[in-house]
Amino acid sequence: MGGQLARPWAERAGLTAILIAVPELGDYTDRWRSVSSSPSRPDKALTDLVPPHVTVLVPWVTDPAPKHVQRLTDALAGLKPFELGFAGVGQFPNGIVYLRPEPFDEVRALMRTVLDAFPECPPYGGDHPDPHPHLTISASTTSTLAVIAEAEAALAAEPPPSVLLDDLTIWREGDDKVWNLVGSVPLGGVG
Repeated sequence: MGGQLARPWAERAGLTAILIAVPELGDYTDRWRSVSSSPSRPDKALTDLVPPHVTVLVPWVTDPAPKHVQRLTDALAGLKPFELGFAGVGQFPNGIVYLRPEPFDEVRALMRTVLDAFPECPPYGGDHPDPHPHLTISASTTSTLAVIAEAEAALAAEPPPSVLLDDLTIWREGDDKVWNLVGSVPLGGVG
């Protein structure tokens, strides 16, 4: 979650986030995520901090109350669950290598729905007001070409399994910088 640049918002303790968590992809993505670390926690592999995911909104409200969860529930009520896959590889200018979620436009619309419901929570602290949906597989600034080539070959040989996206999950970062699941909200009132 995040990049190599200075991020004052990321230095705050007890961050919360809304994620599309896809732990089912762990077996597929761990080959990269287990050898890459977060800039905020260089001593831990990405796999040790949070499961594979697409960030929808970080930072979210500091102390999510039932009214915040209800606002999220209301925002998601009109959205139907859908199959989510990952078929492409990309890289951001800061070196982060990612898998592209598909259907991309539907994921982006879901993110926009959440962002519109919480205008007081600018994504990435305002650093990226129109975030690009992605699943980070490497946050390293070295060997990125090798990671991209390996990921492209892996996708061509056998893409990761698709998953049913039927909820968004709510996470809180602990004092140890490890993210913990604290709740979920269904899409379309399913659940």
